[in-house]
Amino acid sequence: MAIVVRNEGAKVNSNINVTPMVDVMLVLLIIFMVITPMLKKGVPLQLPPASNPVEMKDADKDDAIIVSVNRDGKIFLDTAQVSPDVLTQKVKDLLANRKANASKMIYVRADARAKYKPVVDVVDSVRAAGVDQLGLLTDRKQGANVMAPQ
Repeated sequence: MAIVVRNEGAKVNSNINVTPMVDVMLVLLIIFMVITPMLKKGVPLQLPPASNPVEMKDADKDDAIIVSVNRDGKIFLDTAQVSPDVLTQKVKDLLANRKANASKMIYVRADARAKYKPVVDVVDSVRAAGVDQLGLLTDRKQGANVMAPQ
């Protein structure tokens, strides 16, 4: 009489099936790729349209300093609301913390329905902070040509 030995451990599959995980990661990657361009930096504004805009790619960088004026005349430094009195000092502080070779370009975003005086006050405050260059951000009119940066 012979003894029958069953080896149940040999049938165990110890491989991990990563296909479902790869599928989930691919879906998440596609979702983030679609959503990321829709995220806008700063305060939501309706920028004035321009016929001959100059493309300013540096305004999209993370270290770009953007001052915004909404339609009510409120002033924002990036996303934080500031008063016109302290704007010059805050811009000076931001420029002092930058690298020596970084440009002193400040970008101003003003709502198309904003009054003229708050925008002029912002430009004056930024110039008083010792800014070399000032960029006014606009939207492009439909069918308008984009000029190369100078």
